[in-house]
Amino acid sequence: MNQPTPPQGQYPYPPQGQSQPGYPQQGQTPYPPQGQAPYPQQGQPQPQQQPGPQFPILVSTMNDVPGQEIVKVIGEVAGLTVRSRGLGANFAAGFRALGGGEIHEYTQLLYQSRHEAIMRMCQHAMAYGANAVIAMRFDCNEIANTMSEVAAYGTAVVVKPAQ
Repeated sequence: MNQPTPPQGQYPYPPQGQSQPGYPQQGQTPYPPQGQAPYPQQGQPQPQQQPGPQFPILVSTMNDVPGQEIVKVIGEVAGLTVRSRGLGANFAAGFRALGGGEIHEYTQLLYQSRHEAIMRMCQHAMAYGANAVIAMRFDCNEIANTMSEVAAYGTAVVVKPAQ
């Protein structure tokens, strides 16, 4: 079965010259055949895949958690970060933007910013005794064309396994 391969240097490939776990290497099909481990390396055992970033408490974009019962609603919690790219990275990204396509410097900045905002939101929720955050959302803004603000917010709750 032939599967599409994105153009070189575009998602889901990492930036040129870099290798990242969970990404296919150049020349590999980005979508493995059904039943196979993602992106196998020839002759090498595959490391166990982690299911995305791990946070200290449960974070869900849903309004409830299947298999869990909400026993206490604490209220809104938020985490915020403001980041700026260095002058050199902004310069390089400006040139890359002229050619079109993904700007990896900003993609990485936003991934890191989102993760940090969620972690701060989790810390805020745990300070109030929550063990989960539901209805989590992001809000992103640009400040003075040089900085990115990322806010993660949701409802802090206490959940327990449903009976």
